[in-house]
Amino acid sequence: MFPVLSLDLYVDVVKKLVDSLKPERLILGGHSMGGGVIQEYYFKYPNDVSALILCATGGRLRVNQIIFNSIKPNYQEYLNYLRVGIFYWKTSKDIIDNVILEVSQIDPEVTYNDFKICDAFNALNKTESIDVPCLIICGKSDELTPVKYSQYFKDKIKNSVLCIIKNAGHMVMLEKPFEVNKAINNFIKIYF
Repeated sequence: MFPVLSLDLYVDVVKKLVDSLKPERLILGGHSMGGGVIQEYYFKYPNDVSALILCATGGRLRVNQIIFNSIKPNYQEYLNYLRVGIFYWKTSKDIIDNVILEVSQIDPEVTYNDFKICDAFNALNKTESIDVPCLIICGKSDELTPVKYSQYFKDKIKNSVLCIIKNAGHMVMLEKPFEVNKAINNFIKIYF
């Protein structure tokens, strides 16, 4: 029997990996729900973390009811929504098709549970306590985690850098990989 999916489970998996690797310096990066996971990891184990990379995420991750209404009864409807809901309108068809193919392999129940975890996530009251350097990355056209989510991080986290990438949506790291990698490299050079 598989364990029940939860934010704590995801944090525990990351902790086991970190403990097995024993890194000298730990920079955690997370996209969307992964950003929630690394925030929660930081709140539980702040002494482990040297820096955070918060990509297309937020301190709260509310989910539109349209997503919940489509996943279980009609997974294809949800996949069709992704085509227009998570990408910048000029993103190449190849990138979109590859993402949709990958997402289509995920069990709808897992997807639904992950969105439930996102919808319940709310760390807004703890954001100001983040006391490590943070790189905040978002696509300017992200509709799932809009720029205002990233601006909130920038306003609340003292030691942070905000990088808003033009012509990108929620899948900014796939839509604009060069720009995302450049932002990460620059951040690491400055802080480490």
